[in-house]
Amino acid sequence: MKLRTFSCSLLFLALALIAPAQDKAADAAQHDTTTAAAAITTTGHVPAGPGFLRHLVDTVLEQFDVRTSENSVSHYAIAAVFLVGALLLRRVVTNVIFGYLRKLAAKTETTLDDKLFPVLEAPVATFIMLAGIFSALSVLKLSDHAERYLASGATVAFSLNLFWGLLCALDALIDHAHEIALEKQMGVAAFMPWIKKTLITLFAVFGLLLTVQSLGYNVSTILQGLGIGGLAFALAAQDTIANLFGSIVVAIDQPFKLGETVKIGANQGTVEDIGLRSTKIRLVDKSLVIIPNKTVSSEAIVNLSRFTARRVEQVLNLTYDTTPDQMEALVQEIRALIVAEAEVDATSVHVYFRDLSASSLDLWLVYVVKNADFAKHMALRQRLNLAFMRAVAARGLSFAFPTSVMHLDGPIAKQLAGKQG
Repeated sequence: MKLRTFSCSLLFLALALIAPAQDKAADAAQHDTTTAAAAITTTGHVPAGPGFLRHLVDTVLEQFDVRTSENSVSHYAIAAVFLVGALLLRRVVTNVIFGYLRKLAAKTETTLDDKLFPVLEAPVATFIMLAGIFSALSVLKLSDHAERYLASGATVAFSLNLFWGLLCALDALIDHAHEIALEKQMGVAAFMPWIKKTLITLFAVFGLLLTVQSLGYNVSTILQGLGIGGLAFALAAQDTIANLFGSIVVAIDQPFKLGETVKIGANQGTVEDIGLRSTKIRLVDKSLVIIPNKTVSSEAIVNLSRFTARRVEQVLNLTYDTTPDQMEALVQEIRALIVAEAEVDATSVHVYFRDLSASSLDLWLVYVVKNADFAKHMALRQRLNLAFMRAVAARGLSFAFPTSVMHLDGPIAKQLAGKQG
């Protein structure tokens, strides 16, 4: 309220200064009003800078009927009002409006607005001050040379201010996305710093090119020159670029995350780092292998940490002295032992006397463990294997191992037989 009262007092003071000056100027040059207006048009006293700035200054000058071709007290008074008004408006916006927005953001569940409002405060405050400064300068009558510089300066200043605000907003959005990726343990989280730098660089280059174009320069010529240089750079750094695109593929597909166990080609181990150029894997023997990302993106990747269940296929080899009745009873008992385990999917159990091999009778079994945890899976297999051994031993049977029988004939066999006799 105090700020509003103070600004109104300044405005009334400016009007009090302007009114007498207008009366004197009208009495002295009443007969040449049309000529003065024509002179204004001829000299091109149109406030420099963006369109909204010209419209603002023109509106104020028309409201106070300021039409003299030279700087007067009215011009200086209006310029001062623009500067003071910008300072007051900046104070109101930063302290009142953004203060309210910060309190409002603190009550919301999302943290995006908590990051967005603070970073936008400085660009908005700068925009208000730029508008006040360039409006004040545009009110004053300057030389043609000075007005051209003023127009260029206003264009560059407002363009950079606009891109600064957008860049701050983009930075806040990327940081918010990075936090979400970390909370959800997404693979793209490892690439977010690189993605942030890349997007900010591209945005800055884009903003610079648009600013240059707004000044009247031919941007296409600049881009053509950059295209030739970029082609030469691409040829010289094609391996690096291939690795860079490989990292983009890994970030998009997310075949693995940090800490997961994977098999890439002949390398199997735990993922320790996902970089822009390479991926680091700690092998089982604790050695570190560094694989270029172009290789990672082209190889078949087996993620050993993303089992939904674990399938077990096993063959029990029994000796040939096992009778058919014993084999049939053993098959039934082993099937019952597997189905009795709560961790086993009962619908997946298969137990059959499958083959009569060269040196064994083969009992084939398959089952699926519901829990994908490796330690629990191995504990279950151990428990079942011990139960199989007890079932075989309880029937007086034994497991087979590769054996061969050699039959000798001829003089050597007779000689050996004679020695044994």
